[in-house]
Amino acid sequence: MTTTMNVQDAKARLSDLIARAEDGEDVVIARAGRPVVRLVPVQPPRRRFGVMRLEVPASFDAPLDEDELAAWE
Repeated sequence: MTTTMNVQDAKARLSDLIARAEDGEDVVIARAGRPVVRLVPVQPPRRRFGVMRLEVPASFDAPLDEDELAAWE
């Protein structure tokens, strides 16, 4: 999904636009109807579980080390 907004509206809704970009949405800001910039997150988009916004560490699904694996057996 792409959101395109003119500069004046983007100024008023910057926090919302940043949150959308963090969630992986394509956010474009236009001047006089011409796209000029795109907001992109510095880090990859956050993982979402249903409607909840959760911070999930990158190591979430990494293999368990030997000690942790032995504790589950």
